[in-house]
Amino acid sequence: TVSAKITGKVSEVLIEEGQRVEAGEILARLEPTDAQAQRAFAQAQLSASRSQVAQVQAQLKLAEQTLARQRDLAARKLVAQSMLDQAQAEHDSLRAQLASAQRNVGVADASLHLSDIGVDNTVIRAPFAGVITVKAAQPGEIVSPMSAGGGFTRTGIGTVVDMDSLEVQVDVNE
Repeated sequence: TVSAKITGKVSEVLIEEGQRVEAGEILARLEPTDAQAQRAFAQAQLSASRSQVAQVQAQLKLAEQTLARQRDLAARKLVAQSMLDQAQAEHDSLRAQLASAQRNVGVADASLHLSDIGVDNTVIRAPFAGVITVKAAQPGEIVSPMSAGGGFTRTGIGTVVDMDSLEVQVDVNE
C-alpha cells in the first residue's frame, strides 16, 4: 500500500486498477497550498537575508575606508587615539554583523531546502515498478501516513504489486 508522507487532502489521483506503473511515477497529488506558502515564506526570508548581507557589506566598506583614513591621520598626529579606536571598533562590529548575516543566509537557504521537501511530499510516487491492484483514494479525501483511529482518513492511495516477485505457497497433503 502506497501512502503519502504527510497528511493532506487528495487533489488528484492518476491511477486505475490494473494499470502498470514505473518506479518514481506519480500516483497522486495532495493539495500543495500550505507547502507552497511555506516555500514562498522561506524564499522571502532568504531574499531578506541576502539583502542584509549586501547592506552590511556596504557599511563595512565605508568603515574600512574610515579606518584607513583615521590610521593615516593618527600616524600624522592629527586626530586623537580615541577617534582611531572608535573607527576600529565600528569596523570590528560590522565584521561581526557580516558574519552573522552570512550565517543567517545559510539558515534561510536550509529552510528553503526543507520547504522544497515539504512541497515534494505533496506528490505521491510509486516506490517500485508494478501493477496497481487497489485504488484506495479519491480526490477530496484526506490521506495520512498513519491511521486516525476510526475517522474518515485513509492511510493509502493504492496498492502496487511487483508481479515479478510474487511467490505462491501451497499446502499439499501427503
